[in-house]
Amino acid sequence: MPEITDTELDGQIARLTRGCEAVYTEADLRARLVEAAKTGRQLRIKLGLDPTSPDIHIGHVVQLRQVRKFQDLGHRAVLIIGDYTARIGDPSGTNKTRPMLTGDAIEANAATYVEQAGTVLDTAPEKLEIRRNSEWLADLSFADVIRLTSQMTVARMMERDTFETRYKANVPIGVHEFLYPFVQGYDSVCIDADVELGGTDQTFNNLVGRQLMENAGKRPQVVMVFPLLVGLDGEQKMSKSKDNYVAVTDAPADMFGKVMSIPDTLMENYALLATELPPERIAELADPERTHPREAKATLAREIVAIYHGADAADAAAAEFDRVFAQKDVPTDMPEVPLAGEAMGIVELITAAGFADSNSAARRLVSQNAVSLDGEKITDPHAHVAPPDGAVLRVGKRRFGRIRRA
Repeated sequence: MPEITDTELDGQIARLTRGCEAVYTEADLRARLVEAAKTGRQLRIKLGLDPTSPDIHIGHVVQLRQVRKFQDLGHRAVLIIGDYTARIGDPSGTNKTRPMLTGDAIEANAATYVEQAGTVLDTAPEKLEIRRNSEWLADLSFADVIRLTSQMTVARMMERDTFETRYKANVPIGVHEFLYPFVQGYDSVCIDADVELGGTDQTFNNLVGRQLMENAGKRPQVVMVFPLLVGLDGEQKMSKSKDNYVAVTDAPADMFGKVMSIPDTLMENYALLATELPPERIAELADPERTHPREAKATLAREIVAIYHGADAADAAAAEFDRVFAQKDVPTDMPEVPLAGEAMGIVELITAAGFADSNSAARRLVSQNAVSLDGEKITDPHAHVAPPDGAVLRVGKRRFGRIRRA
């Protein structure tokens, strides 16, 4: 096999580390790429996903897109579905334990994860290997677990910042939570990972994998960590549980509208992590003196929609957004909301339309002046309404429904 030139290697490193916050270590990554070029061996690129919700959002895709770049260079993605680790409950970079899931919920979520990840990854058998960590974790005996945990001290475990923060704040830490880094790291041992990717909230866990591989007499994996995509609220990481996410399955118009709602301060974060816009273009978009913030955000939204739905759908979503919001119009296409009887409580109507998950959430929307019928604001959460057939129910900036009387 021909050797890779320094120029080619530098190009690969630049592409693979776009947006990367840290590499442990870049020298190791370079060495693996050189060896792979010489021998023709595929590097095994690990990415773990715990199926804790039904949908993948564009925050998950940050790492998936980087894995795809490794695939495009000829390497093999090993997608670990954490059907076993999802039963433990990981702090996930927060200051509280993530709840454990039932087996049925895990299975349902895992199925959608594999399907949705396939929209980003190359699914050719020689490029993608899908594993569930129950394959090896379910067979561990209690003695095996003790031997595994003996490889690290409590002091080392407390170096994880979330554990330290919770301990100092007297917030309970379950003993089972200490097991999570071990089992995630053991995944790397079992699949012989060359490189593991993850978010910054997983840095500690990924580095534990590096240590466990070394203890097992294997070459430690390279660890690459990427910044977390901030959610639509502009404060917390993107998460379905926080309702601040953009799902990869969102319709083009919804996806465009959500991106248009992000704070201006997130422009650079989204452009770098969620698109392939070149750095010089990102700098131009992030500079309000060179690009108006609304124009910059529309460019970003169009780029993101095009990734998942194509350029034509992105253009159509941009045109629809401009028509509805810039021209204060309503969408041409909206779901129908059936209404039986003469009148209905506004809270119940919002919930029945699917625009709120609960009556309490619907009441909050009304109290926030986010609800209108045919352009007239509804501000009383106790109000009963009797809209005519064809009336438009609007909730927030992006949700519309047309009333249809039964």
